[in-house]
Amino acid sequence: MNKFILFISLAILLPAIIQAQQIGSFNGVENNMGNLFRLSNAKSRSISPENLTGAKGQGGKATSGTGSGPAQELGQGWKLNPSVVIKPKTSFTLAEIDGPGAIQHIWMTPSGNWRFSILRVYWDDEIQPSIESPVGDFFCMAWGKYSPLQSLAVAVNPGSAFNCYWTMPFHKKCKITMENIDAEDMSLYYQVDYVLTEVPKDAGYFHAQFRRVNPLPYKANYVLVDSIRGKGQYVGTYLAYGVHNNGWWGEGEIKFYMDGDTDFPTICGTGTEDSFCGSYDFDTNKKNEAGVESSAYTEFCTPYSGLPQVIRGDGHYQVSQRFGLYRWHITDPIRFEKDLKVTIQDLGWREGGRYLPLQDDISSVVFWYQTEPHAPFPKLPSKDQLEVN
Repeated sequence: MNKFILFISLAILLPAIIQAQQIGSFNGVENNMGNLFRLSNAKSRSISPENLTGAKGQGGKATSGTGSGPAQELGQGWKLNPSVVIKPKTSFTLAEIDGPGAIQHIWMTPSGNWRFSILRVYWDDEIQPSIESPVGDFFCMAWGKYSPLQSLAVAVNPGSAFNCYWTMPFHKKCKITMENIDAEDMSLYYQVDYVLTEVPKDAGYFHAQFRRVNPLPYKANYVLVDSIRGKGQYVGTYLAYGVHNNGWWGEGEIKFYMDGDTDFPTICGTGTEDSFCGSYDFDTNKKNEAGVESSAYTEFCTPYSGLPQVIRGDGHYQVSQRFGLYRWHITDPIRFEKDLKVTIQDLGWREGGRYLPLQDDISSVVFWYQTEPHAPFPKLPSKDQLEVN
């Protein structure tokens, strides 16, 4: 990359990153270069297969595990248990933490079908999870194929390394599980980085909810979420779009119905690509060496929004066009006092310049903070309804 372009890019991005990371900081959770020098009484901890409890001084003590073969001549302390194996139709508890504290980072690389591994997170004493999603969708990889993604909240790095940087405070407890609903074993390398620290009374709890409809009924709105009750702020949308028609698919408006809105929303977008901070079909109309203009989707990643994944089809069995989009409301959270419902239209074009209601394969994960208790989530779709084929 040209050094001048790199300098300009950093000059543009760094102030935005610092501004974003100042939001929501509290004692020991200073995700901000500007005050990283400040000392704190928070205690840093990390849970992984090499320290399943996160206890102080207990890392790397395993005497057997998934690394026993490679480490057989080296013994204890030499990567004897770097991963776990989760059997079919079983759940594994990745972490159980007594608070108060906050999760700061989650890294993992799961094997197998990412739609068939269900991530759940429970706060304090709740029975129903506040986070429930296939692991691929939670990390913006719904289609089971790796695509690089760089943003403030989520990063997916080479080798299908999933990273989450949402700050997740809790007052009493945190429990994280992974359920393998597949018929095959899955292996999981993972690390949960957190701090034990006092948490402000007004700290909201992090939530994430998955949904899928395939196909969307004709003239129906796709409901991203409609069951939020309480006070909080909506902070992000991941959308996986599987297109069933030819032509452009992203004319639909996103709508936020808040605090008693009925027929009409308080916030109404102007189109799908606009809502994800792009424009004009995500098309840059590039020219080739001969100066001939060509039309094509353009992948992009920014701190707050992106189109990181475009699956164009191979013209044989893998014929569908599929897209992955994210939009993080980090500097512009959607705040609500009592309730929130969010929908998006599935809309393309007919001949003659008229809109065409589409019937696509749409799935999503929405992210928000709120007071507890939260309203019950819809039942997760069955394995067959989750499957991408």
